[in-house]
Amino acid sequence: MIQISACKKKSADRHKTVFNINLEEGLTSLDPAFCRNHYTIWMDNQVFNGLVQINDSLKVIPCIAKTWNVSADGLLYTFHLRNDVYFHDNPHFKNGIGRRAVASDFVYSFSRLIDPKVASSGSWIFSDKVAGKQAFIAPDDSTFIIKLKQPFAPFLSLLTAQYCSVVPEEVVDFYGKDFRSHPVGTGPFKFKYWKEGEVLVLLKNEKYWEKDNKGVHLPYLDAVRATFIADKQTSFLEFVKKKLDFLNDIDGSYRDDILTKSGKVTQKYKGKFILNTAPYLNTMYLGMLVDSNLAIVKKSPLKILKVRQAINYAIDRQKMIKYLRNSMGTPGYSGFIPEGMPGFDGKCVKGYSYDPDKARRLLAEAGFPDGKGLPEISLATTVGYRSLIEYVQGQLDRIGIKTSVEITQGASLRELVSKNGINFFYGQWIADYPDGENYLSVFYSKNKIPYGPNYTGFNNKKFDALFEQTYQVKNDSVRYAIYQQMDNLVMEQSPVVVLYYDKLVNLYQNNISGYSLNGQNLLVLKRVVKTP
Repeated sequence: MIQISACKKKSADRHKTVFNINLEEGLTSLDPAFCRNHYTIWMDNQVFNGLVQINDSLKVIPCIAKTWNVSADGLLYTFHLRNDVYFHDNPHFKNGIGRRAVASDFVYSFSRLIDPKVASSGSWIFSDKVAGKQAFIAPDDSTFIIKLKQPFAPFLSLLTAQYCSVVPEEVVDFYGKDFRSHPVGTGPFKFKYWKEGEVLVLLKNEKYWEKDNKGVHLPYLDAVRATFIADKQTSFLEFVKKKLDFLNDIDGSYRDDILTKSGKVTQKYKGKFILNTAPYLNTMYLGMLVDSNLAIVKKSPLKILKVRQAINYAIDRQKMIKYLRNSMGTPGYSGFIPEGMPGFDGKCVKGYSYDPDKARRLLAEAGFPDGKGLPEISLATTVGYRSLIEYVQGQLDRIGIKTSVEITQGASLRELVSKNGINFFYGQWIADYPDGENYLSVFYSKNKIPYGPNYTGFNNKKFDALFEQTYQVKNDSVRYAIYQQMDNLVMEQSPVVVLYYDKLVNLYQNNISGYSLNGQNLLVLKRVVKTP
């Protein structure tokens, strides 16, 4: 194991600042082409940069591209790159010194995403938007052009995804698939060491190009050290002992110890650490298969609209959030697009409030008074959300809907859902990029399995027409109004039950400052300061 400690050479040497975090799940890769889970996104965000980035208000701001312009027809994006961005040093560069990142590096990096031989999990970023690798052009070192097949208004937001990071061709070519554990980027921290499942160490990039508003080069920290303790209770104890500087989320097993039911820090921990909460672009929902062409749906009562609407009205979300989440979440009374997303408006999108009488009435109208004649419905979830789903089960039972709860492994449930193998399932949708289009794509008919994430088999011609119309709409507020119209259509047909919009819960030690608070819960460490 690599130890990082303060140098003892001269009294003038300052104390080395190491930011300690824990990642409860192991990383599968540090290659941004395979940046598919939350913790990989976090780590790649330290090592790599893209053309653009988002700020804490989820606005797109410059990164390696200092400026850009879009053609009048919305098909041509021209980026003007900085000339002071360098890759981290690596033996596979000339003399082992990191060279400048140039436009041709973006041609390579983006072409790699859509290369079937690479089989990147991020191929969807460009696959339906460009006509192959010839869409990426570098007329010179500081100009990079992307040609789209058709306009796509949220394209700049899409480019903030970590998949769109720049990588150096000669280093990737040398390591091949092992680039996953030898990452080289242009980010604020450079890769040092990774013992899988145990420890990961990143060191300060002394040549990093970004500066603060006083002209001081970022980052301030000397290193980032990540451990991989799978047990959430153990990692919380490490945080209490001050062995970790940061903790993400509070597990149900100790939530009551830290938080009151109204979401305040308990007396026991008051002043012991910094607690930050904010809307998190993560919609927690129940999905229902509605495509009657599927054999599994033909005998399912969920194909009946009034049954789906009855389920929506039967759940007291306010009570659920207070007692099962200690108020860490917002009841899902609006649409599928979550609170915190630019353009979200809870007054314009009408979801479902708690109305058990209306639920019973709808059930009777569907031909199942008090649930009579309604077959038992199986509801699948993972062990982490068992108590939540058992609460839903109790709520549905009150209006006469009998359910059986099936607990399955996360990977198994995802596979079942992605193959239309289950009628009623628990799910969550975390934003890939900060635009409502990302959430509405879940209901676009052309995104049905196996082509995309339309896991409910939803199909509505009016919705599809509006979805395609938004590609052409450059004005954000006009586009958001159309998003609200589409979200209302989804709510009327209710292929989903929106349970709640999540809140990020970040705990920091009291000596940490300069941290980021954004709706994507993206860990940004380049401005973090740790005082002794």
